[in-house]
Amino acid sequence: MFAKRQSALAATAGTAPRAKDGPSLKPVVDALKKPPVAAGLAGLLLLSASALFLTVLGDPKAGTPSAHVALERDAPAPQAPAPTGFEAFSMGAMGLYQNLAGGADPAAGGDAVITLPDGGSVSGQGAPITAPVHAASPLAKAPIAGLWQPGSNGPLPMIAPDGRVPAQAYARPFRPNGKPRVSLIVGGLGLNAVTTRAAIERLPPEVTLSFVPYADNLQGWIDQARAQGHEVMLEMPMEPTGYPDNDPGPYTLLADGGTDDVTAKMDWLLSRATGYFGVTNYLGDRFAGSDTGMNAFLSVLRQRGVAFLDDGSFQRRPGAWARASADRVIDRTQSPAAIVAALNGLEAQAKLRGSALGAGFSYPVTVEAAARWTAGLEQRGLQLAPASSMSMRPGR
Repeated sequence: MFAKRQSALAATAGTAPRAKDGPSLKPVVDALKKPPVAAGLAGLLLLSASALFLTVLGDPKAGTPSAHVALERDAPAPQAPAPTGFEAFSMGAMGLYQNLAGGADPAAGGDAVITLPDGGSVSGQGAPITAPVHAASPLAKAPIAGLWQPGSNGPLPMIAPDGRVPAQAYARPFRPNGKPRVSLIVGGLGLNAVTTRAAIERLPPEVTLSFVPYADNLQGWIDQARAQGHEVMLEMPMEPTGYPDNDPGPYTLLADGGTDDVTAKMDWLLSRATGYFGVTNYLGDRFAGSDTGMNAFLSVLRQRGVAFLDDGSFQRRPGAWARASADRVIDRTQSPAAIVAALNGLEAQAKLRGSALGAGFSYPVTVEAAARWTAGLEQRGLQLAPASSMSMRPGR
C-alpha cells in the first residue's frame, strides 16, 4: 500500500497545480458510498416521502365511511315544583300514580311491574313476585245488615239496634296467644293499582290496610282486601301546616271550619264505601290543635261506632268509639335498610312493652320490606295482630 501511494505522489510532483473551480463534491460522494451513511440516507428519504404523501393526499383513512355530528348542550329543563298534599293524596295524583302502574286497574288486564331497589318486583296483574301470595282468609262481605244507613252521598256507618258497631263487626277477629303483639298499618292505597294489589295479596291478612277516600273503585278495592282477609280503614284528609299550599283535597277537615263544616265533609268521606272498622288521619297537624274541629270529628265517629287510629301525631287524644295511636312511622326514609331498621325497632318495643303499632305508606319498598319482615315474626317470638286489636274504648 505504501508503494502505490509513493508512485502517485511521484507522478504529480512536477506538474503545475490546477485551478480550483469550486468546492469538490468528491468527499461527499465518497462519504455516500459508505454503507452506514447510505442506509441512513435511504431511511430519511422514506420518511420524507411518507410526509409528502400525507401532505398531498390527506388522511389515509379518508376513503372510509365517516359521519360528523354537531353536538349542542341543551339548556337544563326547569325543575318541576314539589307536589302538594292534594297531588300526593287525592284525585290530582291519579294520573301520576296510574302512569307509574302502567295504567292498570283492578278490572282490566295488564303487565305493570314495579322493580324494587333490591332487585325484587311487584306486579298488579299476576306476574312473578318475590314473596308468595298469602292464602285468602275472607272476612264477611260488606255491608253487614244493620250497620249502615242511607246518607245524602251514600251509605253511612251506624250502630245497629242490637248494639253491634262497625268498629267491631268489620275488624279482623283476633285471639292473643300470650306472645308480644305487633301490628302494622299500610296506607295510601287505592290510587296505584300495582302497589294496592301487591299489598292486598302479599302482606299477611293480619296487616291492616288503609284506603284513600278519593280513589276510583274504592268499594271494589275494599271488597278485594276483605276477601283476602285484611281489615280496612279510610283516611281522613285533615288540614296541615302550610294549607292551602299543602292541600289534601276538597274535603279537607279545616281547623277553623266549625262543627257544621266538619260534619258535612265527614258525611261525604264516610259514605265513600262500606266495610271499614275505623279511620285514620292523612296529615292534619294543624287540625289536631283545633278543639272545635277535633271534638266535632271524634263526636261523629263515636256516634257512628267507628274507631280512630292515628299515625302517632295526635298523642292518643281520646274520643271516637275506640282509639289507638301508632308508636312509629316505619318509612320516613324510603330505603330498604331504613325501613327494616324501623320495623326491627317496632319489634324490640313490642318485646319490651308487650305490644307496638306501626304505620307506613304503600311505597313499593315498604310493601316489600313489610312482607319479608312479617314472614319471620312467629319464629322471633312475636304475634302479628290486626291494628283493631290495639284500639281501646275511651276510659278503658
